[in-house]
Order: sequence, then structure tokens, then C-alpha cells
Amino acid sequence: MKHLHDKTLENILNYSDKERILSVKKFKWIGYTNAIKIHKKLEDLRDYPKTLRMPNLLLIGDSNNGKTVLLNKFAENNNSFVDENTQELILPVLMVQAPPDPDEKRFYNSILEGLFAPYKNSEKIEARQQRVIHLLKKVNLKVLIIDEIHHLLAGTTSKQRTFLNVIKYLSNELKISIVCSGTREAFNAIQTDPQLANRFEPKILSKWQFDEEYLRLLASFEKILPLKEPSHLIERSLANTILIKSEGLLGEISKILELSTILAIETGIEKINKNILDNIDYISPSDRKKMIFR
Repeated sequence: MKHLHDKTLENILNYSDKERILSVKKFKWIGYTNAIKIHKKLEDLRDYPKTLRMPNLLLIGDSNNGKTVLLNKFAENNNSFVDENTQELILPVLMVQAPPDPDEKRFYNSILEGLFAPYKNSEKIEARQQRVIHLLKKVNLKVLIIDEIHHLLAGTTSKQRTFLNVIKYLSNELKISIVCSGTREAFNAIQTDPQLANRFEPKILSKWQFDEEYLRLLASFEKILPLKEPSHLIERSLANTILIKSEGLLGEISKILELSTILAIETGIEKINKNILDNIDYISPSDRKKMIFR
């Protein structure tokens, strides 16, 4: 079983089939090239010295193509800690989700919840804003990540403008970098404010294509899938089938490999082949949409 990482091999030798199937369902992080580049950019923002005009980042990509996973990984790598010298709590990175509509109050609530700080619904918006700023300064925040920023477009033009002004105000007042993430509509959301748009550097997570990078991704997956036999996922026919089924979305690729691994274990075949891929209980994103419209 030379095709496996040492830890995966250890799991196969010590786990039952049921435990192996459970391990497949757990989150798996694959550090592909573009993700590593974006992580490096995020680290640069975290370490950027305070200036009057802090650099920001806009991460754009299709739904289920790895944006949130990538940002979650960065946030987890920058968890809160206690400064040994001052004994104060430090939180370098905070990740929140944009509210379903551009509501300033709900946005502040999300930040307070991320800080485990209580709040009252009766609290006035000005007081809530000042408390958010005070707490974020106190924990020495460096980067604020706002996921699903395309939710901004669900509101009126007036509410969109107010919400964007809040983002600008926090960046200016705290002198922190802000990272916004969302679908391609997120670009339109930020562009509604030319001043803010000029501050955000766009980074795009494109759909996967059949190239060397995609084959490296499959090779990395094969090393962590707990199957006793090599699947040779980079073989052209298998790789192409996975790419077509997934429509080039990373989350879909991961799901296809998860379902295929489970079926390979349950059937005793212990590898992913064309027959396994054809028999998993999986519906492509496009077919799901067609089912809804039908």
C-alpha cells in the first residue's frame, strides 16, 4: 500500500470498515497551489503594518469551489491566544458571515457572537458599533474576513451603500485588512462603491480544468483515501470522468471521491474504478437545478 500516506496506512491497519468510512466523511484539507498562494497573501495582510489605507482582498469563486474552506483554514491557523507578557487575549483573525441582507445591526451581532460577547437587541446601533470597535481593538485584530459578501445585493441600494460604508469605517477606524469572499456577484457588490472597489485586490478561484494541477490534486487525494488498492485516479479516463461529474468544482470533486471511497469499501473492491464512479449516489450540480425546475 505504497500509494498511501503513513497516517492513512496506519488507519487502514487499525480501523474497521465502519471506522474507515467514518474517517472518509471527515474534513480533508488539500493544499493545492492556488490555495497556498492565497494563504500567503492572507498572511501578508495579517502582518501588514498599520497605515492610513490598509490593503484588502476580494476572493471570488463559484459556489462550492473551496472559498469558505480556504478561509476557515486560515482562521483556524490564527486562533486566539493569550499574550505571555501582557496576559491579554489576542485574536489575529476573525471570520464572520455577511447577514442574509445588508443589515448593519445583524452584522455587528455576527462580530459580537464571533467574540463570544453578549449583546441586547435593545442596544442602539451607535453604541453597538462603538462596542464592536472597542473589542476588536482590545483583541488586536489584524484581519476581518466577511464571507458570502454577495448577500449584500439582497438589499436596497440605500442599505447596500450603508453596509459598504460600515466596512470602510471599520477598516479606517481599526486600521485592519478586510477580506471579502463570495460568488462572482460579490465583485458587483463591491463595485457599487468605487472608492471601496479601489481598495480590494480581486483573487479568483477558477473552476478546475484537465491540467497538471488537477492531476496533482487527484494524486494528493489518493494518498489520504483509506483504500487498500491503488485507484490510479490520475489515469486519463478516471480523471476525466471525475472532472465532468464535478463540473470542475472542488467541493464536488471531494464529494465524488468520498462517495466512491465508501462504495469501494462496502463492496470490498478497495479501489475507485469506472464502475464505482458510475454507481455512486451522486447528482451533478446542473442536474440538481434541472430537477428543481422540472
